[in-house]
Amino acid sequence: HEYVVSIIDSGIGMSQEKIEKLFRLDANVSTKGTQGEAGTGLGLILCKEFVERHNGSIWAHSKLGQGSTFSFSIPIEL
Repeated sequence: HEYVVSIIDSGIGMSQEKIEKLFRLDANVSTKGTQGEAGTGLGLILCKEFVERHNGSIWAHSKLGQGSTFSFSIPIEL
């Protein structure tokens, strides 16, 4: 059993190539947001570290021009 949390946005979306690099420390995939805001590319890497330390998983789905869905799961302690 696990909890699954998903965050959905209607932003600029990402290619599959960028999604595959999102959670890697050796690949900077930061892009400008819908209002031109810049990111560091470290937020999702920190999320991945936190989720994995709690025996969970993290992933993303996206389509260019249609937004993205970021999800993570954490086991339920019984």
